[in-house]
Amino acid sequence: MTASGKKATGPSVSTRPVTMQDIARAAGVSQSTVSRVLNDTPTSVPIAAETRERVQEVARSLGYRPNPLARGLRGARTMLLGVIVREITDPFFSMAVEALSTEALARGYNVVLGSAHSKADEAIALRAVLETRHCDAIVLLGDMRDEPKFLEDLRASQTPVIALWHGTDLDGVPTVNTDNRAGVVASLDHLTQLGHSRVAFISGRPLGDIRERRTAFLEYFEARKAPVRAEYIREASNDPAGGAAALRSLMELEQPPTAVVCTTDHLATGVLHAAAEIGVAVPGGLSVVGFDDIPLAEFTVPALTTVHMPVNEMTAVAARLAMDEVEADTDGGVHNFVLPPSLVVRKSTGPVPPG
Repeated sequence: MTASGKKATGPSVSTRPVTMQDIARAAGVSQSTVSRVLNDTPTSVPIAAETRERVQEVARSLGYRPNPLARGLRGARTMLLGVIVREITDPFFSMAVEALSTEALARGYNVVLGSAHSKADEAIALRAVLETRHCDAIVLLGDMRDEPKFLEDLRASQTPVIALWHGTDLDGVPTVNTDNRAGVVASLDHLTQLGHSRVAFISGRPLGDIRERRTAFLEYFEARKAPVRAEYIREASNDPAGGAAALRSLMELEQPPTAVVCTTDHLATGVLHAAAEIGVAVPGGLSVVGFDDIPLAEFTVPALTTVHMPVNEMTAVAARLAMDEVEADTDGGVHNFVLPPSLVVRKSTGPVPPG
C-alpha cells in the first residue's frame, strides 16, 4: 500500500512493437544506421564492425521483429515464400507444405499459405498480395491451368513463380515434377506380373500430373494391343468418397476388374473402404494400387501398395529455384525438373483371383 492508501502497481508494460527508433536510441546511433545494418543495405561509407555488432545486439535484446509487409512496400525482400495449394484437404499436399516449409525455414524464409479449395479461381484473391510484393516468390502446389487469367497474371508479375505437380509442361513457369509415366508403368508391370489383365483406373480431374498418369495408363495397354475397356476408366472427386463411389460402380459391372490403379492415395483409401463394405477381399478378390505414398498408406488395412513420390527432394529443388532467383535478383530462366518415383509394394496387391 502507498502512503495515500492506494494499492501499488508495477511498472506498465508496453505491448507496442519495438521500432528502429527504439534501437537507435538504445544503441546511440542514427535511425538510418540501424536501418542499413538490419536491412544489410550497401553504404558508401562503411559501417564499423563494432557499430554493426552493437546494433544487432540491441535489436536482439529488445526483441525486434522486422515487419515483412513494410519491407515489401519499401522494395526490400520480405523473406516470405507464398504457397498456393490446389487441394489443401488432400493429405499429400499437407505433407508437401510441411516439407516446403522446412526447406524454406532452413534458408531464413517463412511460408504464407493460401488454399484454392480445389478451385483455381479462388486463388485470385492472392493477386493483391503479389501486386504489393508482400511475397518474394510464389510456389504453386497442384495444377492451376484451368484458370488461365490467374497464371497469366503470375507470369506478368515480377515475382518468381515455381510450379510443383503441374505436369511437365507449363509455358513460362519453371516446374518440378515426378516421372508420372514411370510410376504408372511400374504399377502396371507389377500387376501384370501378378497375372492381372482386367485393370481399372480411377482418377481425379485430368489436370497436370493426373492427366499424365491417365495417358500413361492408356498407352501401356495400347502398346500391348490390349486397349482398356471404356467402363474401366472412372473419373471421381479426389477424395475417399470419390474413390469409394467409383469402386462400387466398377464392381457392379458384368465383368468387374480384378485390379484398380488410383491416381492418388486419397482415392485409394476410399477404394479400400468400399471394398471392405461390399465384401470384396483385398488382395484376394481385388488388388489396389495408389500413387503418392502419403504417411497413411502404410497404415491402411491392408497396407497400400503405391508409387512413392520423392516429396522432400522435389520441394527442396522448388525452394532452391525460388530462393536462388530472389537472392540473385535475376531471371533464372525456365527449367523443368523431373525426379524419379519408386513403387512400394505392400499388402494390397496379390495374384489375380482364380476364375
